[in-house]
Amino acid sequence: MDSTAFDVIRRLGDPLTVQVNSSPELFAGVEKAATAVDRERAKRKTTTEGHGPRKPDLRQLPRTERSPLQTTPWDLLATFARATTLARHGRGRGLAEHWQGLKYCRAFAADRHGCLRLTDEGKAPEQSYRAMQARELGRAFGLAVAERALRERYPDHLISIVDTETVLLPGFARTKPAGTLGARPRPDFLLEVWRPGAASRIFVVTVNGNHQVVKPKTSASSRTTYRQLARGSERVERLHLGQQNETPTLMTSTEFLANAGVTVHVLHTTGGVELPERPESGAGSADVAIGRRTLPYVNSVAIPTTRGAERHNAFLIPEKEFPWFGRVVARAHAAGQLSLAGGGETVGRYLIDEQGGKHFRETAFAGTASVHDAEACFAGERYVGTDQVFRVNGTRVEAFSGMATDLYDLLADGKVEEYRRRAYERREDWPESDDIDDWGASSFRSDGTALAIRVVPKAASTDARSA
Repeated sequence: MDSTAFDVIRRLGDPLTVQVNSSPELFAGVEKAATAVDRERAKRKTTTEGHGPRKPDLRQLPRTERSPLQTTPWDLLATFARATTLARHGRGRGLAEHWQGLKYCRAFAADRHGCLRLTDEGKAPEQSYRAMQARELGRAFGLAVAERALRERYPDHLISIVDTETVLLPGFARTKPAGTLGARPRPDFLLEVWRPGAASRIFVVTVNGNHQVVKPKTSASSRTTYRQLARGSERVERLHLGQQNETPTLMTSTEFLANAGVTVHVLHTTGGVELPERPESGAGSADVAIGRRTLPYVNSVAIPTTRGAERHNAFLIPEKEFPWFGRVVARAHAAGQLSLAGGGETVGRYLIDEQGGKHFRETAFAGTASVHDAEACFAGERYVGTDQVFRVNGTRVEAFSGMATDLYDLLADGKVEEYRRRAYERREDWPESDDIDDWGASSFRSDGTALAIRVVPKAASTDARSA
């Protein structure tokens, strides 16, 4: 049997360092790039929907949040998988999307300093594919750093990743084209920081990546990074909860060919808005299906300027809709958890049609073609989910994604609030990757989800060939 597959999987579980940059120099570079972008637009006389005001008061992360990130390549791919379970990349949405991270299994390695870098294979894609790779892996690295920052701030909370489009569609879906947000610019993800019986906080996040090569003998970021962050500050300014400038944000850009190895550049803004506590069951809880809203977008937000307030287009969640929006976020996260485990038709119960609910309720789409038909036991804990078998240099490899059985059953029964209470109670119960001997690499989150990968055991491979 080819040892390459074993080597690849072993490397996926090796702890590595990802550099994080959040500095005054980064802020200055972004400000300069923003000025250059505005000058170019003025020269071209560009006044399209995609351009607007930027988030004011950008700043570097606190010291404790900008230290290097210690992680494994598999944890990063698992972050990418968890974030894309409800991605709308075409009609084959859902389960097929979260397996896309598997194509990057051979893209990562360690340099001589133990920092994460791209392998030769990771650097090799053709130009059109490099843009996709930067966009997809940029999600993984950006979200990993954003999550780490929020864990530092809220150590006794859980953090949920939800796709921005999924949570905005119930309030802002257009009729033409139907069931979309159109070309309206928006951030990439929302991160909810929550615990049962308390208000939750929403952080608006943009994630980008690039393969630009920084000149040797310098630690400066690439011009592309500065511009990505400048445009990121425009996109986060297009979403507001309540009053303008009250929603906290994180903007990231990942350089995959940086001199110090893969480097995540990040800036943030503060804000104090909270979503109210919900009842444990019944009306007003996330157990109850949501309805559509028609929320303001055109000229919805007033921005102070030297010439007085100017209004601009943005997704605005009025304060009176905070209870409804909190339910939207909680139910979207529940749908994502079920989709990660191959929840099939159960996913659709948490999504209205504009969010893709009818696609999950049908069996003709990737999100429902494979259901929770696999089980795994990690350190005595039973997980239910789904798996995929593929090949690395001819060797059959199995990847599993799922949830702890008791938590899956709660969501499958429509009990979102009880799931949240139970997940919070059990947040420190889950296995550690070091405790798992029969899988090559594994990733466990405090919300009860798991992703793991291994070479298919020899007996299973023999049985498959015999069949």
